[in-house]
Amino acid sequence: MNFNEFELHEDVLNAVDSMNYQQATPIQEQAIPYILGGKDLLACAQTGTGKTAAYLIPILDKVAHENNGNTGALILVPTRELAVQIDQQIQGLGYFVGATSIAVYGGNKGPEWDQQKKALTQGADIIIATPGRLIAHLQLGYVTFGNVKHLVLDEADRMLDMGFLSDILKIMSFLPAKRQTLMFSATMPPKIGDLAKRILQNPEEIRLAVSRPVDRIDQQFYMAKDEQKLPLLLHLLSQVENTSMVLFTSRKSTVEPIVRALRKLGLAARGISSDSEQADREIVLRDFKNRQFPVLVATDVLSRGIDIDNLSHVVNYDVPRDPEDYVHRIGRTARAETKGTAITFINEQDQKYVLKIERLFEKELEKQSITQDLGLGDAPVFEPRRARPSGGRKPGPGSKPAHKPSGRPKRRKPNKETKNPTQA
Repeated sequence: MNFNEFELHEDVLNAVDSMNYQQATPIQEQAIPYILGGKDLLACAQTGTGKTAAYLIPILDKVAHENNGNTGALILVPTRELAVQIDQQIQGLGYFVGATSIAVYGGNKGPEWDQQKKALTQGADIIIATPGRLIAHLQLGYVTFGNVKHLVLDEADRMLDMGFLSDILKIMSFLPAKRQTLMFSATMPPKIGDLAKRILQNPEEIRLAVSRPVDRIDQQFYMAKDEQKLPLLLHLLSQVENTSMVLFTSRKSTVEPIVRALRKLGLAARGISSDSEQADREIVLRDFKNRQFPVLVATDVLSRGIDIDNLSHVVNYDVPRDPEDYVHRIGRTARAETKGTAITFINEQDQKYVLKIERLFEKELEKQSITQDLGLGDAPVFEPRRARPSGGRKPGPGSKPAHKPSGRPKRRKPNKETKNPTQA
């Protein structure tokens, strides 16, 4: 479907044309008419399907028609990087419309706070904000959102995973009851449905199935204990030139240990997580995009919505618990018709998550065991049904193995309220 068929404002069509948007993606084709019609919307589509433009284009159309100088739209996002990226996209799409916007997020210094305060006080057409920083401004009493007509929750599932539910509800108490509310999510867990029932009014619903990774991604799965993963990775990369790689770990506590271990193995690496200072995160991302170093170690703060192209490799240091997160992670590579490689390490505790990925793909995935041939010792056997309860993931690189229990096990009194470990 061509964008001309949406009957958009001429300035918006000029903006779309300037951004070289050709045909609307499926999420755009379905969402734009609903948003233009003023309907509340719950939309589920994975990263990379054009979700941001699906709501920005119709909101900018409203701005082009109204042009009242007040804050007309508020977009809530889980991370600072996503806020900046959306702000940049608004600058591109909103050029012909003359739309104003500002990204409001934490981790920055005094001048940025003052700039945010000025925009929130005087109004901008579109505010993009992380919940925590916006709450900090709201609590000081100078923010008025009485004219907000559109509220967008982008990456809603990620915001709930990060514990922003109470902040979201508090922010909504500052907004007019009569407004259009749009929820965009990459996954649709029950808590998303529960929130939708609380905040949406007679919504339309769009659910696009999670796409399987493109064939251009060479997916490789290796059985490996934690202490075998990095030496194995070094072997896999030994024949590769001009590597540009993101290594994902599910725990921020392992980012720096992995970075140090990679450096010891001779790979220039830097790390980024939600604990990193904003200025440091921006420098690391800028240098990585400019190919100043080849390996970026990151938590899932980067797996969604962050524009990093031309990656040769994505490495899952551990298997994501959610199979759709696996799709988002490896979707960082093989973009723009290029090829890419996705390497996933499977230890004993993560095998049950591999089963979830296989169910999503509806096929069994090939797992390789080559550590013994490399002199790294035996690899775990893939027996997910027999895997021991882990009580959490194993320690990262550099951690000492847990001591084996000695002596007789202690007896415990039976407790009827104690849950089975597999049900906890």
